[in-house]
Amino acid sequence: MNELERDLAKAAIRGFSRVIILWLVSRKLMSGYTISKELKRLTGWSFHSGVVYPLLYELEENKLIDGEWTQKGRRRIKYYSATKQGLELLNRVRELFEMPVKEIFKDFMSQT
Repeated sequence: MNELERDLAKAAIRGFSRVIILWLVSRKLMSGYTISKELKRLTGWSFHSGVVYPLLYELEENKLIDGEWTQKGRRRIKYYSATKQGLELLNRVRELFEMPVKEIFKDFMSQT
């Protein structure tokens, strides 16, 4: 993969990162660390805490996710879940992919 391809791939993943995070926490409670690991598993790209946590704070500030602190031994861990507003947004994103843009992505994904 050349530099331009890598930059385009990173931009696409970066653009979807908020939606991916919202989708992840809509499925189950997750800590920031677990979210980072899942992002890497799903995309193949490392998401450092300096990227993930600002996105989590932004989503929380916009009331799309909610964080709750839990004590685990000596450590406090914040677990995130999607709010009603966040779930509504996810449904609107899903609807977007039912529109003609869905055909673009289907064609794009079928190219070799």
